[in-house]
Amino acid sequence: MTYKFQLIGVITATVLSACSSLEEREIASGSFEYIKEQPGQKIKIPEDVDQPKFNDSYKLPDLGENAPLTAMGKKLSVLSPSLVLPIVAGSHIEEGSKNATVWFDQVDDAVPLDTAVWNSLIRFLETEGIGVEMFDKDNQRLITDWMVWDESQYNKWYSWSKSERTVGQRFEFSLQKKTHGRSAALSVDLVEYKEKLDPESSEITQAKDKRRNEIDVLNKVVKHYEFETQVASVKRYRQIREGLPMELGFDSDGEPAFVVAADYEVTWPRLLLVLRKLGFDVKDFDKSNGLLFVKYNGSEDGWWSNIWSSDKNQFDLDIEEYRIKVVAVGQKTSITLLDNESKPFLVNKLTDLYPKFSKTMSADDLDI
Repeated sequence: MTYKFQLIGVITATVLSACSSLEEREIASGSFEYIKEQPGQKIKIPEDVDQPKFNDSYKLPDLGENAPLTAMGKKLSVLSPSLVLPIVAGSHIEEGSKNATVWFDQVDDAVPLDTAVWNSLIRFLETEGIGVEMFDKDNQRLITDWMVWDESQYNKWYSWSKSERTVGQRFEFSLQKKTHGRSAALSVDLVEYKEKLDPESSEITQAKDKRRNEIDVLNKVVKHYEFETQVASVKRYRQIREGLPMELGFDSDGEPAFVVAADYEVTWPRLLLVLRKLGFDVKDFDKSNGLLFVKYNGSEDGWWSNIWSSDKNQFDLDIEEYRIKVVAVGQKTSITLLDNESKPFLVNKLTDLYPKFSKTMSADDLDI
């Protein structure tokens, strides 16, 4: 019987602690009698008596001019400090910064960095059902409509502590780009706040911890950005593994080229796989300018397949060193083969190479 009462006590304590409201979790538990205490007086030592040696190792520092003197008892938040979480690839924070700010570096060149950040932020707001009151892309500013949190919606039937607290907030997001455009800082500022502990109470218009609220919403935006990045990576990975249709055509300079029915960001890594499969070693490359320097070493096929067909994937090439120019052409990508002096292959030479390149480019599940 004793064990049963102990078990019931543990369960009750667990339920009470787990079901406390957000308001209750912000304040310390126990008595607040300490706020009634007055500061102690320094010991007065007569002048004709030896003065004792005082140790100031544990002396409390003096309060600054801006110290919140009324932050005591139930008005003092005991929650741990909020931290900005830069979980997106290429993101970071400035050491020592107390602002709700996160820096992003350009990782994917498919779209400008500021466009990628704003698009992800707007999609986050749409997902959460939050409107946009003002968006000025030229000045890199966005102000949200009200974000309303109704704590009563999360009350449970087994909860011993009910809450009717509602919080509404509006935020301003701003983006600061560096001159080179490949780094940008997204900052959040709480511009308006309203809170009611219950429908009958007076409205509170000042947040207890403005920085915490700003960082909380910024972390949600960053988390959404990271989720979209991961989804895009998986989608891009699948596209790279899948076969891509290719045809003979011309590049933007009118030179004969292979034309792949995929955008540049998918074609580029896919071409690296195709080149390796066909026996080309990539010695150097410049993705930003779409240039590859390759050496032809022969087919990747093993000795077993060569017993039956020694020249199945071999190319009749005059030299070993080549260059390849890759250029985006709308939703497609052109691949121009060049010799070691950057002269394009002639049409008949490119036509001879096309069947093997096309077959490998369109093959599914190439090893990555």
